[in-house]
Amino acid sequence: MKTKDDHALFDEIFLPHLQEAYRLARWLTGNTNDAEDVVQEAAMRAFRAIASSDVINPRAWSLTIVRNVAYSWLMKNKPKDIVFADDLDAAERSGLDSAADADEKTPEDIAILHASAEEVRKALAALPALFREIVVLREMHELSYREIASVTNLPIGTVMSRLSRARQLLIGTLRHARS
Repeated sequence: MKTKDDHALFDEIFLPHLQEAYRLARWLTGNTNDAEDVVQEAAMRAFRAIASSDVINPRAWSLTIVRNVAYSWLMKNKPKDIVFADDLDAAERSGLDSAADADEKTPEDIAILHASAEEVRKALAALPALFREIVVLREMHELSYREIASVTNLPIGTVMSRLSRARQLLIGTLRHARS
């Protein structure tokens, strides 16, 4: 049975990040109702683990739980919606690499600055989950590379390269949408 101290600890560590948790779950699942389910499950897991966890960065800890629950939920409920980089064959990885590297920086890259919020939202939603997640954590949650690495359990170099590729893919998608 949880004690009052466990409740206070949960209120102090997880609850302040509830809105960010929901935004991350919403971007990862693509659906309001699914995001609510994910956040509810994440909150329950966080509550059960709060007393036995040594939480150094409450924000990163909370978002890590939400991320893990979201991917577990997606794998169970929408297995075709999620693709991990490790699941791609060499040709598919090469295709992502060449798509990300295909365009050199040009004045058209500024198009992302002029794109409507709806165009950016659609372009972001169209990104593969492994890229979308990094952009959301960096640009919307304003996590540092180190915090993103902690949340995603990836090396910082991988975080940096995925963020770079994601930005290039976003620019390409926005450029394509405008032409």
